[in-house]
Amino acid sequence: MTTETTPPAGPTQPWSREQFEARLRETAQDRYHDRHPFNVRMHNGDLGPGELRRWITNRFHYQRHIPVKEALILAKLDSPRLRRVWMRRIEDHDGRQEGQGGIERWLRLGEAAGLDRATLLSGQAVLPGVRLAVEGYVNFFRLRTPLEAVAASLTELAAPDLMRTRIDAFKRHCRWIEHEGLAYFRGRVHQRRRDSSEALTLVLQWARTRAEQEHALAALTFKCDVLWTLLDAVHTAAPVERP
Repeated sequence: MTTETTPPAGPTQPWSREQFEARLRETAQDRYHDRHPFNVRMHNGDLGPGELRRWITNRFHYQRHIPVKEALILAKLDSPRLRRVWMRRIEDHDGRQEGQGGIERWLRLGEAAGLDRATLLSGQAVLPGVRLAVEGYVNFFRLRTPLEAVAASLTELAAPDLMRTRIDAFKRHCRWIEHEGLAYFRGRVHQRRRDSSEALTLVLQWARTRAEQEHALAALTFKCDVLWTLLDAVHTAAPVERP
């Protein structure tokens, strides 16, 4: 009895659905920012309070632009069903009313870490490198195709594991942060698993040619680079005096 196998894809032949999904997952895992030295230090408990507050402050500049990029994706979708899905993603971050959503929970994380809400909202302490990374991130979603925009969100394939690692690290090493401040990370475990499944299904359906598949992989790589660049800026900034 012989077992049929999918022949290797040539230089222009599309990968099979299974081969393409494997490449997407491999890219998300291998290039995700959980391996960045700053994140490694965070999860090992090697950051001082000042360094952690700097990360919270600069990451917030990225967080507050997530619903902006989701709105840019929403505007590219031609299906009411898909637009309803993406509207939910915006609500996840902005909430349905004041005091709800991921942005609010990140502000509460900052407050739990001893940061002033008004200072976070002002953006005055955001590093130049972070501003540039986030600007490039938003412009990517403004200018690229629906396929590339959705594919770039597939960093979510690796995110649930990172959220669980981060929750555990904060509980062990950052006991000075109030427990309620971790609500953002707890909520994102389920949301990101759901979001990544939806996005992956769309990318696998939409990318039919080898060129489309490669564009999707390049978009995912770009998003990984944005997250890595953001951490580079935080990691290499002037040292923060440890209290």
